[in-house]
Amino acid sequence: MIAFQDVQKYYGDYHALRGITAEIRAGEFFSLLGPSGCGKTTLLRTIAGFEGISSGAVMIDGRNMAGVPANQRPTNMVFQSYAIFPHLTVAENVGFGLRKAGLSKAEMASRVGDALEMVGLKGFGDREAHALSGGQRQRVALARALILKPKVLLLDEPLSALDKKMREQMQVELIRLQRQVGITFILVTHDQEEALVMSDRIAVMFEGEIAQLADPETLYRRPNSRRVADFIGTMNFLPAQIIGESGDTVEVEAQGFGRLVLNAEQAPGGTSGEGAVVGFRPETLTILFEGQTASDRESMAVIEEVVYYGDMTYYDVKLAGSDAAIRISMRNVFGRPVLEIGDETRVAWSPGALVLFR
Repeated sequence: MIAFQDVQKYYGDYHALRGITAEIRAGEFFSLLGPSGCGKTTLLRTIAGFEGISSGAVMIDGRNMAGVPANQRPTNMVFQSYAIFPHLTVAENVGFGLRKAGLSKAEMASRVGDALEMVGLKGFGDREAHALSGGQRQRVALARALILKPKVLLLDEPLSALDKKMREQMQVELIRLQRQVGITFILVTHDQEEALVMSDRIAVMFEGEIAQLADPETLYRRPNSRRVADFIGTMNFLPAQIIGESGDTVEVEAQGFGRLVLNAEQAPGGTSGEGAVVGFRPETLTILFEGQTASDRESMAVIEEVVYYGDMTYYDVKLAGSDAAIRISMRNVFGRPVLEIGDETRVAWSPGALVLFR
């Protein structure tokens, strides 16, 4: 549905987009994820036609968008601010884009009613827009965008103004809505969890470039660089020394873990150079309580910090032979004690959960 072909964008001397080449499939929920200033919103705006490009091409449904103005592209956008007209009713806001479509009043009312029902606002048409909650305003913005039946819906951080509970609810509703309408959704967000929850695929961006484009599980389990690993969720890192390579395996000495063998796919950046580290997620290690045994490897550790979240407890621990504290997440199941700072414990782990980075 969308193809970027070596897209470059300059603002004077500032290089905002640096050779973006990627494809977004028809009917997928795609996210552009990265820190502020990485170019994700600029890239979204090049799809919408709000920003021109310095060179390269942006293709939508096989057509080059060079010279095609925003109002003639098969896209629509939901802005971060929602851009709801406060002096209009909900129905008038939703039907605003249909004013010049030549529809009868009955047709207009039917289209508006269908759009409101789609976003869970059936019966809200006569309500004043200024009387809506944040979540309701977001739904109105979605209905107004979808009523025009675009091929691509562009979402510029649409959930950032909502509180945590409403944001999580709207994430699920957006997934449901995208499946219902079946069109391509492209989301810009700096929230890693939001991107992982909602997306079929994610492009992680830094400094105007796509660092990795993959499905959420691949990004989380097998990031292709330390920078991507550090940005997506929580990742522990421990110093490691590469001992040698043999066929499809790499032998390393990792601080706190000792000598171990990894598969070549666990070393996405190769094995040359200095400054190697092994990375692993907090949930891939397990604290062993009395009577439990490790299914693979086991190390001794000391509890440095305890953070209790109700359903989870996060432990910062130091493995024997390691100078750096690492984080382990443990679900608080019934009957499981919460350890205290200074307690000695055993930690179970598997070499298969580690990733080697340069």
